[in-house]
Amino acid sequence: MHMADALISPIVGGAMWIASGTAATVAAKSLRRHAESSNVPLMGVMGAFVFAAQMLNFAIPGTGSSGHLGGGLLLAVLLGPEAGLVVIASILAVQALLFADGGLLALGCNVFNMGVLPAFVALPLFRRIVADRWTRPRVIAASILAAQVGSLLGASAVVIETTLSGIASLPFAAFALAMLPIHAAIAVAEGLITASVLLFVQRAQPDLLARIEHRPAHARHVIATLAATATIMSTALCWFASNEPDGLEWSIARVSPDAGQGRLAASRIHDTVASIQARISLLPDYRFRAAEPFDDSRAWGTPDTGASVSGLLGGGITLGAVVAIGLLLRRRHTRKPADPAPATTGRRWQA
Repeated sequence: MHMADALISPIVGGAMWIASGTAATVAAKSLRRHAESSNVPLMGVMGAFVFAAQMLNFAIPGTGSSGHLGGGLLLAVLLGPEAGLVVIASILAVQALLFADGGLLALGCNVFNMGVLPAFVALPLFRRIVADRWTRPRVIAASILAAQVGSLLGASAVVIETTLSGIASLPFAAFALAMLPIHAAIAVAEGLITASVLLFVQRAQPDLLARIEHRPAHARHVIATLAATATIMSTALCWFASNEPDGLEWSIARVSPDAGQGRLAASRIHDTVASIQARISLLPDYRFRAAEPFDDSRAWGTPDTGASVSGLLGGGITLGAVVAIGLLLRRRHTRKPADPAPATTGRRWQA
């Protein structure tokens, strides 16, 4: 559901940058007040895991479309909504800056649609259904229903943001009728993936899910397994990703094949942002710059060095960025001057 800049006007893009930036700032301040160094490794590894998982597009049978894990709900459940938002925002920023996946102007939209909505709207539904009883049926039902809410709200937001921008020739009703059903189907897969990860964590370390605000000091087994899984997904499983267009691309092509040309000429801001993104992207579209244009007809499972390098590099950078943010927030918290203590003779410490 990564939106491209071609769908967004500078006004809408700027407004969503402000909205998402405000939400991320509030989340970061909350994390700083409740800084726990034990959370930081899990945040970093989960960032790398979701980055890798988003490279694995899966086909939606009978549609000619594909989808991938959004990850916002999974991150919010495991890390809490504030940490989850910080991590997904870091993932989306790395994707846009280094891999040209999602527009820079549209980054605020993508953070809001894939981060804010799952963390602060879908997560409360998940918690209400589970109700601290982490049985398999409850986790599966909660994951699927919450994923549906987050995905459909995100898809609706894409439609609204695109319509308000007035750039792409996509009729509101037709675009919504294409976007919502396909993302409802994608959300079923996202819910099952989310439930699978949560059930694994529950078996490996149930106390990690027992409390939302305060995490246990050690989650070595969970972290090691997720890190190994992310590495495998990044280096090899990405070769088996579906070549079909994702839900957003499929919806645009279904509604208006000429929508990408837009009704309005690209603004100077669009040109400037596109130029910046082209210069800073190390591996655009997760391929080497010198590589041939992407071939949709390539054999499924064909080794792709560019994709493997992109997965490892992107996952590593995401992990490093999230850990750096977490440590920075903790450092600022620990350096906050304490309230002056009243003078004491020490008698109050005596038995």
